[in-house]
Amino acid sequence: MITAFTPLTALLGGALIGLAAALLLLANGRIAGISGILGAAAWLPDANTGWRLAFIAGIVLGALGITRLLPVSGEVALQASPALLIAGGLLVGFGTRLGNGCTSGHGICGLARGSRRSIIATVVFFAVALLTVFVVRHVVGG
Repeated sequence: MITAFTPLTALLGGALIGLAAALLLLANGRIAGISGILGAAAWLPDANTGWRLAFIAGIVLGALGITRLLPVSGEVALQASPALLIAGGLLVGFGTRLGNGCTSGHGICGLARGSRRSIIATVVFFAVALLTVFVVRHVVGG
């Protein structure tokens, strides 16, 4: 399990996410909401599919690249069953549809634009995350 606090890599990662969101807005006039980009690329192919696929590929290749440059010390191990992981993924997908966006769209881009809907959504995301951690660690004993 990885528990080390790495402020420099966290700062770099945050800066790169902000830069990518700003560049996408400046270049395409689009908000960098990952669930919307992925959903539209997968379900609504159109003239914008190319940049969407390039953006998603950049996320994946960037993550792979940084793991080569800055190897993570420690082991990453999944501690849940495949069925639980699939159920969790489906619930996250349902939540992004229900909330009209994900943490990247609301939490990064929406907050930067001062969107009232995004402020409310982000508060709800964090409140549910805090509640989930509390229940898993202190109620069910995870």
